[in-house]
Amino acid sequence: MQSVPVLYIGNKNYSSWSLRAWLGLRVAGVEFEEKLVPLRTEEWAAKAPVFSPSAKVPAFFDGSKTIWEALGILEYIADQQPDTMLWPLDIDVRAIARAVSLEMHGGFGSLRSSMPMNCRKSLPGLGRNPGVDKDINRIGEIFKMCRTGYGQGGDFLFGHFSIADAMYAPVVSRFKTYGVTLDPIGNAYMETMLALPEMQEWYKAAAEEEWVIAEEEVK
Repeated sequence: MQSVPVLYIGNKNYSSWSLRAWLGLRVAGVEFEEKLVPLRTEEWAAKAPVFSPSAKVPAFFDGSKTIWEALGILEYIADQQPDTMLWPLDIDVRAIARAVSLEMHGGFGSLRSSMPMNCRKSLPGLGRNPGVDKDINRIGEIFKMCRTGYGQGGDFLFGHFSIADAMYAPVVSRFKTYGVTLDPIGNAYMETMLALPEMQEWYKAAAEEEWVIAEEEVK
């Protein structure tokens, strides 16, 4: 009997990369067992190098191999289970979806460092350090471009939920925490993401966590 794959994640309140993989898998209907290991604890120090080659989360073990990095995990599922429709079917549109996903993967450092993900807090106006507004403006441009150019047939960036939406989910969470608003198109998209049952489930679990990582708390 084949075992259910395992997704290793960190604290739901703080772990943006865990959210990306978890949300993508859940919305796509992929069955997995969730194993949460609290970040920056003795348990983390002991277990992370064992379940992940990079000693980071997320990591996905399918019974025979481990896939790490959120984008790598979701790409693997998209290839293995094309019926999940985690990428747009049109090859040209798929190229754009990959481009914006990779831009998120490797960019927006100012926003990430100044506005760490914190699902439990409401901190409007904080985190506006140098470079953050530039990142916010670029993300707003991406949301508008994708929704107006490729979003027909649904409410997500490329119509149907895709890896691109999973990649930008922590940004939407950050914008909620820090009170960032965009144009009407961007705001509507963020409302769509926050209304996802899976996002609401993540937020509920984050609110129930007791762990606090002091250096991740913006005051």
